[in-house]
Amino acid sequence: MATQKLYAGLKLRETRGRLGLTQKTFAERLGVSLPYLNQMENNHRPVSAAVVLALAGEFGLDVTELTAGDAERIVSDMREALADPVFADTAPPLADLRLAASNAPALARAFLELHRAYRQTHERLASLDEALGRDGTSMHASPWEEVRDFFHYCDNYIDAVDRAAERFACPKGTRMDVIEAATAALKTRGIELQFSDIAEFRQQSADRLVISTRIADATRRFQLLHQIALLTQNDLLEATLDLARFQSDTARAIAKIGLANYFAGAALLPYNRFIEAAQETRHDLERLADLFGASIEQVAHRLSTLQRPGNKGVPFFFVRVDQAGTITKRHSATRLQFARFGGACPLWNVHQAFETPGRFLRQLVETPDGLRYLSLARDISKPGGSFTAPVRRYAISLGCEVSHAAQLVYADDLDPSNPHAYQPIGISCRICERRDCHQRSVPPLERRLRVDPARRGLLPYEIA
Repeated sequence: MATQKLYAGLKLRETRGRLGLTQKTFAERLGVSLPYLNQMENNHRPVSAAVVLALAGEFGLDVTELTAGDAERIVSDMREALADPVFADTAPPLADLRLAASNAPALARAFLELHRAYRQTHERLASLDEALGRDGTSMHASPWEEVRDFFHYCDNYIDAVDRAAERFACPKGTRMDVIEAATAALKTRGIELQFSDIAEFRQQSADRLVISTRIADATRRFQLLHQIALLTQNDLLEATLDLARFQSDTARAIAKIGLANYFAGAALLPYNRFIEAAQETRHDLERLADLFGASIEQVAHRLSTLQRPGNKGVPFFFVRVDQAGTITKRHSATRLQFARFGGACPLWNVHQAFETPGRFLRQLVETPDGLRYLSLARDISKPGGSFTAPVRRYAISLGCEVSHAAQLVYADDLDPSNPHAYQPIGISCRICERRDCHQRSVPPLERRLRVDPARRGLLPYEIA
């Protein structure tokens, strides 16, 4: 497996700027020449192992920050955008995309916004009869996509909100029962808490908060904590939203719900207690769910947010798909990124989870860049609480690079050292370069095709 060179010029410049050092002083403390540092900061040379060690030893930098973050996500997003047929003859090489993501991330994001606006316009023109009846159509990103990207590029970790939730759930370091803590917080505001047989998850009036008894216990606690966030942390949520600078009031409102959900998850699974339990149980999702009174999905999602500086957990990816294969939640603290548009690779075990309800599926996978992961998948059913209410069905996947697999109980009887144990998967067919995939739906963007009418293999064409 080829070693991937590490280009982290933007991170080097940010670190030097934060410390207030000149290039000359920074180079001396790293033990490199000034020209060499200049080349690394401009991504003309990769960061060497000696520099990585110096960054950790001299400045206490968490070296995982060099390989995870915006650059990998931006490259993945740009590759997917450039898979659009409109770029068929002009798509730049991967090396150029990496340079743009590292050296000019703001420009790269502007390109992604422009492409998203183009896609929305194209879709509206394709259904002209609907578009003609719509006034004032916005060319901006949809509010939902804008909010999802906000959490995506924050590593799905909001430090101030996370710490506020931990202080609420663990005052003075002692974990409280969240129902008792929430009841006390409501009482100080003159609000009575009730649990009742109502169809909605929750209802709040001026003096009463009603939580439905039709939903599962874990969902009940989560909904209660969500409302606590809105009542007790409004100033913090609003300040966070001010910094995000959303393009519309709708996006801001959706993001506020997302931040309240974040608070609820972080209070239900407080950071330090949860990361200790995760390490002790070797990330056994069922045991963690029992210990914290949470659902499997809540635990899996929380594991993917453990990115607190100085106390990071295993870097996980987390994704949720519906039965049509559409990604409804996505986050990755790993180098694996997900398709922004459409579904996930059909060879990935997350799709098979619907066929085996109630079971965990394990899979060793390898992406086209040679990176290898352990992927865990399971179906998630959410009953509506009555015979006439619909059941919502999803599948979730949680995974990490195989270098961390020993920390997971799910890897105990697998053989990550066996190269034949890995299922080759991709991100999106248009940016996947595998030539012999039997599930390929469209050709890859950066390859020429050969079509021979006298021959037919798995595909009606050959990839050059």
